[in-house]
Amino acid sequence: MTESPKVDVVGVGLNATDTLISLSSFPERGSKVEYSHRSVQPGGQVASTIVACQTWGLRTRYVGKLGDDSAAALHREAFARAGVEAQIVVVPGAQSLHNVILVDDGGDRTVICQRNSQMVLAPCELRREWIVDARALHVDGCDTAAAALAASWARQAGIPVSADLDEIYPGVDALLANIDYLIVNCDFSRRLMNDAKLESSLRKTQARYGCRLTAATLGTDGVLAWDGKHLFHGAAYCVPVADTTGAGDIFRAAFLYGLMQGWPLDRQLDFSCAAAALNCTAAGARGGIRPVDEIENLMATASRHQSPYSMIASR
Repeated sequence: MTESPKVDVVGVGLNATDTLISLSSFPERGSKVEYSHRSVQPGGQVASTIVACQTWGLRTRYVGKLGDDSAAALHREAFARAGVEAQIVVVPGAQSLHNVILVDDGGDRTVICQRNSQMVLAPCELRREWIVDARALHVDGCDTAAAALAASWARQAGIPVSADLDEIYPGVDALLANIDYLIVNCDFSRRLMNDAKLESSLRKTQARYGCRLTAATLGTDGVLAWDGKHLFHGAAYCVPVADTTGAGDIFRAAFLYGLMQGWPLDRQLDFSCAAAALNCTAAGARGGIRPVDEIENLMATASRHQSPYSMIASR
């Protein structure tokens, strides 16, 4: 067996082809609406995160599952163009995952996700060397069992693990037990801990699972994070928003980039907010991935959104 080369970040999780449809407003039930533009682009949570990391100069590997259709070819071309090492499990005769994303004039997106049991990555389809020959592992919860196994291998090898979770999938406890940096959406920790208050739910999640960090991305309210001792808030940057698709994926990529640089947490969070904001200025999950110097320029020059969380966070 050929030895896998060392990479900075390996990602195990979702890819999907996105059909983006621009609408003037979200359609009402039973209505008929017109659209003037659509585009088909590669997306998916972990796949987009890994592509962004590679774009910023990190060495990356993506592990996932595809069919043998034209969508699979689109993904392979995107990985090759970016320079990502792609370890793809192919399902002959199957169609790759395809999402439909509705984007209104304000840039807000609604994702209609496809689920297909043929596209679930199984633990037996992973190779340990794909995971442990890396400086960090990034997972989502869609293929929970495979992600949990990968995270356990990483933990045994002393490799930090970050996770992007938005649903409480069956078996997620086994995954959370080996997560160091848990970055979720605004509702995940509240549902997980049955606690309506975001800040206390982040504290409880960190205490229960022993994560180094629990954080929630909050759109224009930025990000709130708890490291076991301090509550941090990163304010969102004001930009002209075209499409919020992929903002969270790019936020997590930027967090991993900062982790690889050894930055302090407040700088990681600020850089992540800026990278996510810039991604919202163009269409698609990866449409606004900008160079590091442009992200840092935004940090130095742009105004911030006001947020109630800035009053409760300390640095």
